[in-house]
Amino acid sequence: MGFTTHEVTNQVPELADYNLYLTDPVLQQSVQREGAQWRQQALTDYGAWLGLRDTFALAHLANRHEPELEAFDRWGRRVDRVHFNPGWRRFMSMAFRQGMHSSHWFDPRPGAHVARAATYLLHGQVEAGTLCPITMTAAAIPVLRNEPLFESIAPRLRSFDYDGRDLPLSGKSAMTIGMGMTEKQGGSDLRSNTTRAVPAEGRGEANLYRLIGHKWFFSAPTSDAHLVLAKDKNAFSCFYVPRWRPDGSRNTVRIQRLKDKMGNRSNASAEAEFDDALGVRVGEEGRGIATLVEMATYTRLDCVLGSTALIRQALVQALHHARHRRAFGQALIAQPLMKAVLMDIAIESEAATMLALHLARALDEPDDLLSQACRRILIPAAKYWICKRAIQVTAECMEVWGGNGYIENAPMARLYREAPVNSIWEGSGNVMCLDVLRAFAHEPDLADVLCVALLKDSVDDALLKESANRLFSVLSASVEAREPAARYIAQELVLLVQANLMRRHAPQVVADAFIRTRFGAARATSALAASATQAASGKIFERAWQTA
Repeated sequence: MGFTTHEVTNQVPELADYNLYLTDPVLQQSVQREGAQWRQQALTDYGAWLGLRDTFALAHLANRHEPELEAFDRWGRRVDRVHFNPGWRRFMSMAFRQGMHSSHWFDPRPGAHVARAATYLLHGQVEAGTLCPITMTAAAIPVLRNEPLFESIAPRLRSFDYDGRDLPLSGKSAMTIGMGMTEKQGGSDLRSNTTRAVPAEGRGEANLYRLIGHKWFFSAPTSDAHLVLAKDKNAFSCFYVPRWRPDGSRNTVRIQRLKDKMGNRSNASAEAEFDDALGVRVGEEGRGIATLVEMATYTRLDCVLGSTALIRQALVQALHHARHRRAFGQALIAQPLMKAVLMDIAIESEAATMLALHLARALDEPDDLLSQACRRILIPAAKYWICKRAIQVTAECMEVWGGNGYIENAPMARLYREAPVNSIWEGSGNVMCLDVLRAFAHEPDLADVLCVALLKDSVDDALLKESANRLFSVLSASVEAREPAARYIAQELVLLVQANLMRRHAPQVVADAFIRTRFGAARATSALAASATQAASGKIFERAWQTA
């Protein structure tokens, strides 16, 4: 039935049935440049599936119909099952089919981490909740591959066929691995954890323990195993805690409740208790925190990728809206101030994409000193900066939509609610910035390599050279003086690297716009498009989103 009072006009058509990869020239060029050109066809195919109307609808349903905990079955037996929307299972199956959980480890060809990063960046634009178990599974593999138990689980980690059934591992074709670190009283302060591990007497197996305690955030609670931090004697060790025991009984990991989260709602996060749960020690005794920190390089890069994905999708949705919506007699995108805002976001998205793929390449070059410096210093800095920028960008893009962006059956509200989790998960902003300072203090050789490269890249540009020298001056101050400036240090490191990546690989007009708006006297405040000199080039929009 139609309206009798008015005609519906000037409403923007849904953005669907487009290829996320082929409309993103910056990502395509980054994939080619960073060594994963062999992945182009697979990325094209995945970008086509992700951009389908039906795929966006699946993501919407998975986030509106959230996981449900079934703690007991109808006979009163403890089962701790979590029921997911079919859309969740579909996205997990597609992620596994792309090998996002393990292919870069089992097929370590040149560019393997870059290929995986590009796939992750595409997937995260449409459905972000499924990225959590994918990230943790992938990050667990390098920790576990030197352990005796790895031989038995490797075939299931290698599998490209997702198996979400709640069964003992012996009956499954594939598996996922989660993490259990933070507790009620500690959060990022892992040394305040109280969960303890005691040897499992009489079982005749090496490194077998019983765990007693809790986790306040237990990520992906239905994973087939978790890597858990617990106190072993007077130090912390890492333990592999399976969901099912070797004898086929359910391990005593009790799900207390699922978290009612602001965003990331398709994914289950739980509070859990360990009631004499069996676990196998992983790594050296007493080096649990160091073992889990090894994973952090990979999980933090995934936070950068996930936030870059949100920035990208928010930009595309804002551009699509602004091209179709008219106000005050012309399209929104033709309004000078709106154009300045969208151009600034487009530049932000391009710089984030270049940086994310550049950091992924550093994982493909483990023996290169500069790549080592990128992994140790730039990844936590980027995790701080890009994740913070995603919150701001998604808010700004929602504002482009006006009131239409604030409703839940449109895409912008979910993007906005999704953005903060990457800034919090795997260490908040302050934790990341302090980790950057720790790297400068404890890894002086890597710090020197990075600083020399930054100065060399920046020396022929007055604004960048001035910024680099100012940064080095702060870094040379006392420890007491550096800590309050930790956010400045992380921010400037990332901006300098982004600026030089743009100078090398973007059209000059785009690189110049980035430098003018982020360095020197005219640099922007925290607001987007608040620089004294704004970019005004159609070339920026052309690179931002290539439509037919």
